[in-house]
Amino acid sequence: MAIYTFESAIERATQVLEAAGANHAMAHSTAQALVMAEAQGIASHGLSRLKQYASHLDSGRVNPLAKPSIMKDNRAGVLIDADEGLAFPACDLAIAEAIARAKKYGIAFAGVTRSHHFGAASLHLEAVAQAGMVGLAFSNSPAAMPAWGGKKALFGTNPIAAVFPRHEKDPISIDMSLSEVARGKLMVAAQQGREIPLGWGLDADGHPTTDPKVAMQGMMCPAGGVKGSMLALTVELLCIALTGASFGFEADSFFEKEGNRPHLGHVFLVINPGALAGAEVFNERIETLISAMLLDPDVRLPGSRRKSIMVAADNKLELADSLFE
Repeated sequence: MAIYTFESAIERATQVLEAAGANHAMAHSTAQALVMAEAQGIASHGLSRLKQYASHLDSGRVNPLAKPSIMKDNRAGVLIDADEGLAFPACDLAIAEAIARAKKYGIAFAGVTRSHHFGAASLHLEAVAQAGMVGLAFSNSPAAMPAWGGKKALFGTNPIAAVFPRHEKDPISIDMSLSEVARGKLMVAAQQGREIPLGWGLDADGHPTTDPKVAMQGMMCPAGGVKGSMLALTVELLCIALTGASFGFEADSFFEKEGNRPHLGHVFLVINPGALAGAEVFNERIETLISAMLLDPDVRLPGSRRKSIMVAADNKLELADSLFE
C-alpha cells in the first residue's frame, strides 16, 4: 500500500487511461470521478473500476477519441451525445448545460445518449448544489434484474441520486441503486474472495446465492421487491425512451472485457428554487425538516457519511499500487 494525494491519484489514473488509448479530456474527467468516489468511501465506483475501463478502451467497447457534443438543443431541454466514450465528459457537459439553462428558464432537463458506465451518481450533482439548485440524476445500466415476476435479467440496477442545497451547509445528497445493493459491491466481494449476504443476488435460474461470482453471472435482487422493480422500469424509460439510448438488455455486461458498446442513457433534472417559492422559502423549509429529523439522535443526514470520510482523508488515500498496473 502507498499514500497518494487526491491529485497524485488522479494523475496516475489519468495516465492509465491514456495508456489504454483515451484522449486526455476523457482520461482526466474519468480519473477525477473515480478518485472522488474513492475519497468518499464508494469503493464499488472508485478505482476498482479503473482496470475495467482500461480494458474496455483496449477491446474497443469505448471510443477512445470520443468528444461529447450537443445533439439537440431546445431551450430548457438538451440532449448530449457521448460519442460512445466513457460517460464522465458527457455528464460534465450535461450538468453544465442544465445549470445554465435552469438559471435562465427555472428548470432544465439534460439527457445523455450513447454512453457508458455512469459512476457514482451523486458526484454528478455536486456542481448543481454548489449553484444553489435542486438536482436529480438517473441512469440505466446493463441488464441485472428481472421484471417483477420474471426470471430473466431485463433492467439494470439503474441508480438514482438527488441533491438539495443548504445555505452555507453541506447539501442533502441521496444516492442509491434500485437493486438491494450496487452491483459494484459484488465485484469488490468477488475480488476480495468474500461471500455476500442472502438477499443481494440470484443465480442464473433465479435462486438465492451467497457467491458473488455466481450472482454476477446471474441477477440482482430489486430493493423493496416489486417497488424496486417498478422504479427500475421508470428509470429505464426515462433514460432510454427520452434519449434514444439502449435498454439494459441490449447492453453487454460491464464485467466482461469483450462486448458491445453499451450506448446507455443518463438524464439530469435541475430545478432553480428561485423560479418557484423562492430561495428564502426553500431554505426555511429545508432547515425546518432537517431540524425535525435531527431531534432523533440516531438520524444521519444523507450524504453526511460520504462527506465525513472525505474530510477525514485529508487529501490522502492509502491505495494498492496494483490498482494502477
